[in-house]
Amino acid sequence: MNARILLLSAFVLACPALHADTPSKWWSEDVEQALAKATDNRPELEKALAGVPKDQRPGMTFLIANMPTSDLKSLKAEFLLTNSELAYKARAEVPWGKGIPEDIFLNDVLAYANVDESRDAWRKEFYDMCMPIVKGCKTPAEAAQKLNTDIFPKLKLGYSTKRKLPNQSPKESIEQGKASCTGLSIVLSDACRAVCVPARLVGTPLWANKTGNHTWVEIWDQEWHFTGACEQDKNGLNRGWFVGNAAEAKKDSFEHGIYASSFRKTKQHFPLVWAMGYKEVPAENVTERYTKKAAPKTAAVRVSIRVIDASKKRVAVAVTVSPKGDANVKLEGKSRDEKADANDFLNFELKPNTEYTIKAGKVEKAIKTEAVGKNQMIEIVLEK
Repeated sequence: MNARILLLSAFVLACPALHADTPSKWWSEDVEQALAKATDNRPELEKALAGVPKDQRPGMTFLIANMPTSDLKSLKAEFLLTNSELAYKARAEVPWGKGIPEDIFLNDVLAYANVDESRDAWRKEFYDMCMPIVKGCKTPAEAAQKLNTDIFPKLKLGYSTKRKLPNQSPKESIEQGKASCTGLSIVLSDACRAVCVPARLVGTPLWANKTGNHTWVEIWDQEWHFTGACEQDKNGLNRGWFVGNAAEAKKDSFEHGIYASSFRKTKQHFPLVWAMGYKEVPAENVTERYTKKAAPKTAAVRVSIRVIDASKKRVAVAVTVSPKGDANVKLEGKSRDEKADANDFLNFELKPNTEYTIKAGKVEKAIKTEAVGKNQMIEIVLEK
């Protein structure tokens, strides 16, 4: 019997091919369950698990355990290993890296995707481009502001309703030079993550006033803050044209709530307005963050003004609003052109049931405001 055991051992030692391709299984059961869903792509994921440095193992297990099924079946080891290497490298290089909690780092820095966009290998390009931009920044907030100011002109990328897809990957948006609010937010979020600024997409399927949907970015610096992508405000974070709309969101309404995307699995899914049936993007309901500081409601009517030319394109012109018969009292502003988000309007808070004169360029228009609680949209067509 001992001779047979010795003979079998000698055979195994002489045939390393029997075990050389099977990595030592140090990972958890939830990773093992994910590997089972990978089917034919399992060897690639095992290669990533076997090849990742020991100090990066928590990150690799987090990614594989939380991947959507489509990624489990398609992503290659090289993609995952490069993503991990650069994320940990950036964390070690920036002054705020050590202060980022592990759960925030894994979910909002290491993650390679925001929603259901194509899986570009964006991290190397953005690391090389963005590290010099944030050099000298001391905090994640400062770095996020710098990136939001600098990267879009550098990439020659801006908002346009003529983009091909609403959920474009960075590569797709950069190639076209145009993107939706979601595409721009994906670019800013990925740029932030490339330099270890925790970032995630936030959005609503439909504003409570039913004027449309919107997507923006939250970045973490001791707590979560927000900014519009390619809509930076020189006065800092937590500002944007959509603040008033967000303050009216409804936590208990799926349609009118506000959601932050997550890579970590949750019980809530992120509503994709371009694919409402797809529920594999986890999310967190963050409506209360935007509504709890809402300004007290006033006895006013919000009047939104849209100015277009003869070809129906939005144009930016000076606009004044005066009570009928009193041109000396003026509210002033500037309409939005095609570079602004389609739901970004020039808004005025006016007295209800009151007659006003609106002037845009050489065109004047008389209106009467609605009752309190109503929102009005006024469109003005400029003369040729």
